[in-house]
Amino acid sequence: MVKIRALLSGYYGKGNGGDEALLATLLQMLPSHVTPVVLSGNPKETRDRYNVETCDRMAPLAVLQALRSSDALIWGGGSLIQDVTSTISPFYYGGLMALAQKMGLKTVAWAQGIGPLVRPQTRWLAWQTFGNCTKISVRDRASAALLSDWQIPCIIAPDPVWALESKPVPGLWDLPAPRVALTLRSHPQLTETRLANLTRALVDFQKATQTFILLLPFQKSEDLSIAEAIQPHLKDVSKILCLEDPQLLKGVFRGVEMAIGMRLHSLIMAASVGCRCFALSYDPKVNRLMEDLQMPGWDLASLPDDPNLISLTWMEHYANGDPLSPDQIQSLVDRALMHRELLSDALCNK
Repeated sequence: MVKIRALLSGYYGKGNGGDEALLATLLQMLPSHVTPVVLSGNPKETRDRYNVETCDRMAPLAVLQALRSSDALIWGGGSLIQDVTSTISPFYYGGLMALAQKMGLKTVAWAQGIGPLVRPQTRWLAWQTFGNCTKISVRDRASAALLSDWQIPCIIAPDPVWALESKPVPGLWDLPAPRVALTLRSHPQLTETRLANLTRALVDFQKATQTFILLLPFQKSEDLSIAEAIQPHLKDVSKILCLEDPQLLKGVFRGVEMAIGMRLHSLIMAASVGCRCFALSYDPKVNRLMEDLQMPGWDLASLPDDPNLISLTWMEHYANGDPLSPDQIQSLVDRALMHRELLSDALCNK
């Protein structure tokens, strides 16, 4: 096989556990003849963690140089093309893809969650750039339906992080058991009142179940302050675990009985290792996961006002809820590997 270079573009090097998990999985799935160059918000950290070539994603000349020396651009994973949380994001990624297509590179949209797209300009840019891609894979039905409306072919498969390999977490098994993991993030829907209710419910749940609570910030800048606000209420029965390596993050859930989470990839990681899950949704992508897996949970907007009801619901799920069966997990992992096959097809030297 002739060696080729592929530029990897995503929300990498920004300290977000979910996006780092997508990058780790993408690197795990790349064919062996492909040399990756990662566009990163923290090139040194990304280079050191994954042992790859990197380039500062916000340095235009360096990015242009990296494009010129590459054979392919991979738009790697997640909700990059949406204009609800950021209007800049779709123009950055869409502009980069359009430029790569103009320069004649192979372009792969990999494991995308497309939308919501509310602005006509971003819809047009998305339609244009996806329409010119060499290959596309998406991770949910809504994204596949949008591309189908635009008559753009794609494959649909579960989020690639289902197939991410985990690593054992040093010291995890020395912590008291049984353990429950909590992953909250800052969001307008997580109001002070709701956070106070969740904290009170967590305290009651911990007392009733005698579990040890692991507070897991998936993105320090968004999540750590929330974990630090909750921990004093759970003195001696909780620990904040800050882990940067996504394979270690996934490894945490191997030592946990139940996960309560807002973050999509915390729920995917937990479900993929046979952990019971309870979702607190702030985003359509979390609702889609709940729907697909029949995962219990609440939209944050309709979270009960009564902490007692919240803790009783968690206790019921802790005592009687079922994790996914080994067969269900294997099926999701096998189908997630379709994203790997797509890379092989798109990047072969034909």
